Formats: sequence, C-alpha cells, structure tokens
Amino acid sequence: MERHLLPEEIDLLLDGEVGFGTPPLKAHVRSCAVCSKELEGARALVRQLEHLPHIAPSPLFASRVLERVQLFVPWHVALLDSVRGFIPQSRALRFAAAGMFASIAVVLTVVSVWVFTRIDAVMFTADLVLDRMRTAALGAIGTGMSALFGEAARPLLAGGALGLATAALLLVVTGAAAATMIRVAAVRARAR
Repeated sequence: MERHLLPEEIDLLLDGEVGFGTPPLKAHVRSCAVCSKELEGARALVRQLEHLPHIAPSPLFASRVLERVQLFVPWHVALLDSVRGFIPQSRALRFAAAGMFASIAVVLTVVSVWVFTRIDAVMFTADLVLDRMRTAALGAIGTGMSALFGEAARPLLAGGALGLATAALLLVVTGAAAATMIRVAAVRARAR
C-alpha cells in the first residue's frame, strides 16, 4: 500500500472487522510506523473511553428537552386539535351539541334554498343596499372635502364619483411631490 490508512480504515481495524479488505490493512500497519502509531493511539483512546463512568440522564431529561423544542404542527392538525377541544367529554353533552349543530345546519340549508329560489329579490336588495351605501359614503366624503377645502372643492364635488377620484389622485400626487421635495432639501442640507 503506497499511502497511509484513512480514518475509516483505522476504525475497521479497531472494531476487529474480518473480511476481504482487512488483511492488506493489517499488513500495512505492520510495515508502516506512522500508521502503527496512529492505530495504537486510537486503541489507547478507546481504552480510556471504556474506563469513563457511565452517566445516565435523569428520567425527566427527555420531557424537559422536548418542552423546549418547538415542533412544527401542520395547520390541519392544529385545526383538528382545536375542534377536539370544543367537543364535550360526556356522552349526553355530545348528543346535545350534535343536535344543536344539526339544527343550525338545517336552518342554514333552508335559508340557502330560499335565497337561491328568490335570487332576483336578493340581487335587487343587495343592489339597493350597495347604492345607498355608496351614496352615503360619497356624501360623507363630500362633506369632509367641503369642510377641508371650502368653496374650492365645489367643482370636484359636482363631478360625483369621478370628481372625488380626481381629487384623491391630485391629493396623492401632491403629497408625493411634497415628500420628494422635503427629502431633496434634507439631502442637500446634509451635503453642506
């Protein structure tokens, strides 16, 4: 063998392995002083390790370590555990809870069927409610703009939603321009 033994090969000899590859390793150790010294050092280390006292951890060691380990719990497992926390332990309460949930399911089903059979009335009502909400929101925004800008807001308010959108865009652009100018002034002041 033209090279020295690798650590894995020394481990094979330490373990007393017998096989096809060990006779050349043993022959090399007999002829190489460096590898022989390395093998003897490893044997001395193994003897010292065998004389160390065997220390057993306390019975609560594993539970204390696992208390500090954060375990990843998939969302579906966490959800299932949460739901299980709400399920009553006694049989009578479980039947009562099942009855309550069944009643709620029946009511929701009946309401859903009624809504889908009367979809035109539902759409009309939803459209009416949304229109009233939009009108109220535009009125509140218009009142706020009139209070904030006075008579200058009157032409924008006359434009309705498009006028308010234009005003909002102008406000954003003006604010961005002001912030940029303040930043440029601050950079120039630092540069001096």
